[in-house]
Amino acid sequence: MGQHLSRRRDVKLTEQQKEFQLLARKFAREEVVPAAPGYDKSGEYPFPIIKKAWELGLMNSHIPEDCGMLVPWLLTIFFFCLFCFMCNPICHILSGMGLSIFDACLITEELAYGCTGVQTAIEANSLGQMPVILAGNDAQKKKYLGRMTEEPLMCAYCVTEPGAGSDVAGIKTRAVKKGDEYIVNGQKMWITNGGKANWYFLLTRTDSDPKCPASKAFTGFIVDADTPGIQVGRKELNMGQRCSDTRGITFEDVRIPKENVLIGEGAGFKIAMGAFDKTRPPVAAGATGLAQRALDEATNYALERKTFGRLIAEHQAVSFLLAEMAMKVELARMAYQRSAWEVDEGRRNTYYASIAKAFAGDIANQVASDAVQIFGGNGFNSEYPVEKLMRDAKIYQIYEGTAQIQRLIIAREHLGKFKK
Repeated sequence: MGQHLSRRRDVKLTEQQKEFQLLARKFAREEVVPAAPGYDKSGEYPFPIIKKAWELGLMNSHIPEDCGMLVPWLLTIFFFCLFCFMCNPICHILSGMGLSIFDACLITEELAYGCTGVQTAIEANSLGQMPVILAGNDAQKKKYLGRMTEEPLMCAYCVTEPGAGSDVAGIKTRAVKKGDEYIVNGQKMWITNGGKANWYFLLTRTDSDPKCPASKAFTGFIVDADTPGIQVGRKELNMGQRCSDTRGITFEDVRIPKENVLIGEGAGFKIAMGAFDKTRPPVAAGATGLAQRALDEATNYALERKTFGRLIAEHQAVSFLLAEMAMKVELARMAYQRSAWEVDEGRRNTYYASIAKAFAGDIANQVASDAVQIFGGNGFNSEYPVEKLMRDAKIYQIYEGTAQIQRLIIAREHLGKFKK
């Protein structure tokens, strides 16, 4: 495992991007890969690994520099960490680096190669932070993003409800203004980092008129997780990505000060949806990382396992299957890099982000399934790594917009070009 990495050719990267990628790659292979099976079996939250990732600056990469503690000379320390990252405890002050989405995707793919459960816990921070990055005022950014550069804290994107997943407009959680506060009641579900978050981005309905359009009916809040009235549900036992913390959260007469509103009443839906253009490329990168891992595991196995007196890689049926897997991985990587590049260039990337997310999520499932097939009976056994990859892959077709929702978005964006 890993020999392909010296041969793989990425698009032309800057020296700094190569260093970020190499650091994440080294961390994933030396720290995440060995620990992942244990966390998968126990379901324990991988905080020791997350803390190390934070210390290395592999978390919170989207946070603007002026919200954190980064100063130029610290880059020297960062690069030094490439060779001694396990013994340099001061790198955490690199959090808040204001990296581009493309840079973040490079890191995400490498972390996902190690374990997508760990990577999802880390990436959930980016999703929770993004509404504040996009819509927060200076005080909100410094208070809630700044604290995440000072210690390894988690946050969560609190939008989905038991009866409102893809149908975000169907959200029923209500916020009613009383004086200088909002009183919130409702229930959220499938919240990643729900039980570990220091604060939440919360989307609620503030206009009770059912005919009010979504673009005006919802408001986004920042909510401290220890606010009275918040009840965190049990950790859900999921098929894959088992070390990720997923829970339901109930709000009962939760009081939120008006200064925690993002932009103003009615702006919440646009903020919540706008975050996806920047977070779907990293999700696609995570799916690509999983697919690359499945391809590598299957290839290594095919070069060791013999049947009928030959390596199974020498059988055309297997070699063609590996070729199809390789094609899909390379195309998924190109898709997420294009979607990241578009948004970094300041262009609306909804079309490309949905293509990347849908395609990468689909091929992660296909490639993981094919890897199990190449392993044969061993692939069906939990002692081998591909069984876990297949379970972990499925969520990529569900969270942050299902595969079907992505197709609706792609169709809308595509047809819109012809209707103008």
